[in-house]
Amino acid sequence: MSETKNNKTSFFLPYQLRWLKDKSKIKIWEKSRRIGATYVQSYEDVRDCVYNKIPSVWFTSADESAAREYIDYCKKWVNLFSVVAKDLGEQVIDSDKDIKAYVIEFSNGTKIHALSSNPNAFRSKGGKVVIDEFAHHKNPVEMWRAAKPCITWGFPLRILSTHNGQTSLFYKFITQVLKGILKWSLHTTPIQLAVKEGLVDKIFGRKTTNEEQEEWLEEQKRDCFDEYTWLQEYCCIAIDEACSFLPYDLISTCEMPDVLKPLEDIKGDLYVGIDIGRRKDLTVVWCLETFEKSKYTRKVKVLEKTPFHIQYEIISNILKHPKLRRCCIDSTGIGMQLAETAQRDFGKYRVEAVMFTNKSKEEMAYNLRINFENKSVFIPPEHDIREDLHSIRRIPTKA
Repeated sequence: MSETKNNKTSFFLPYQLRWLKDKSKIKIWEKSRRIGATYVQSYEDVRDCVYNKIPSVWFTSADESAAREYIDYCKKWVNLFSVVAKDLGEQVIDSDKDIKAYVIEFSNGTKIHALSSNPNAFRSKGGKVVIDEFAHHKNPVEMWRAAKPCITWGFPLRILSTHNGQTSLFYKFITQVLKGILKWSLHTTPIQLAVKEGLVDKIFGRKTTNEEQEEWLEEQKRDCFDEYTWLQEYCCIAIDEACSFLPYDLISTCEMPDVLKPLEDIKGDLYVGIDIGRRKDLTVVWCLETFEKSKYTRKVKVLEKTPFHIQYEIISNILKHPKLRRCCIDSTGIGMQLAETAQRDFGKYRVEAVMFTNKSKEEMAYNLRINFENKSVFIPPEHDIREDLHSIRRIPTKA
């Protein structure tokens, strides 16, 4: 069956068709996970073997299971094109280096090879190169050095991947393309664009409403557990973990299940910090119990759009605790009145009004980091808390 007779729109969504119609020599695709990128790439590769008679396609992904999935896709397209091809299964292509590949051979002599993530597999090879999930290969630099010369005689090159930080070679490629230094064709498909162009409709097998699509996106984001995963795996946003003031690994060492407990059960000294909000921002009351030189989070009270008089009633009940030693209240802006009232009712020795300045925030941030590094503060293992802490960024200045 010729390609013109194939109804490609029944198989592919608009963003997949854009990739398929792009005949550039080198294409690079920053993408969300599970949107059918490998699926459409396998179609392009079979098409090139059938019509363009590219002698060989060399496909590699980050693991062997992805290579097998790719071959299964290719076999589907072989049947669609109604061409003669043999599935040769796993073949040894270099016995000295123990390199194997899944191979499909077409009647016109062209072949598709699906390899594991081994840079040596590309040495002394020529033909079209497809590198899937490039940012997640064990040695992407060596992979690139081995794969790039394969296309010297004018064959196409395809690079597809989700992001894996801002130090990856894939991220550097994207940056160079955006700057116009690399003259490659760039495609960017975050999950939101994929949904807009029909991904959820295809998953559900019917036309979905905007509300259903938004609900589906929210569910995917919620199930990611952390913002880091959502942004990189789905939103095409590379995260620079090096700029995080409190990395996930550091935060996790101080997470403690069942650390929260009723304030009436507190036996040690109680310290409280309160950030005031009203309409847009939240009011958060954070209670720490000190015990044997460590600080344990015993209560985190979050108030959203709560009238000030109700906020003060809640805060007052905490400030009356017999073990309270110190309470610091944000007195910047709208927090000033609550802080002054608390000082009047409970005394300036028990309540401190804190003005947020760049200097005071820097001091608080570094004190907090020291506590995390010393493992002297413990927090509940909750998603929102983890993400708020991880969102603090270190921005170096000239000083």
